[in-house]
Amino acid sequence: MQLKTSAFCDGGVIPTRYTCEGMNCSPPLAWEQPPQATRSLALIVDDPDAPGGTWVHWVVYDLPSTATQLPEDVAKTQYLPGGAKQGLNDFRRLGYGGPSPPPGGPHRYFFRLYALDCLLDLKPGLTRKELDRAMNGHILGQCQLLGTYQR
Repeated sequence: MQLKTSAFCDGGVIPTRYTCEGMNCSPPLAWEQPPQATRSLALIVDDPDAPGGTWVHWVVYDLPSTATQLPEDVAKTQYLPGGAKQGLNDFRRLGYGGPSPPPGGPHRYFFRLYALDCLLDLKPGLTRKELDRAMNGHILGQCQLLGTYQR
């Protein structure tokens, strides 16, 4: 599997537009070649460099196996077109919460896409810990995209 965005290159700087200092909208994402037995996809975006430990910026699950992208500025709603659901980020909000690091060195933001062998069929609003538990034993493959940002 491969995850890409037209907004920045893998390992590159996330444009301000997609951060708390800009529009705080999600970047467009596209992927290809999930494993053949994939029944659904999940996406987690986090920052392992946050002062208090890993900070979760986005949780999406039950993306249809036929999905190949998420557009820019995904609505911050419980449900997405096609039946996908959004969970709570560590800002305690649904949907995408862009990079908002304290002043200092760059932080790394990992966009991780998981191919699952089942549809989780859980309610919207899960936390990352709840999603991790639900995905345990069901991950067929995964890929990641890395962006950086600093203030």
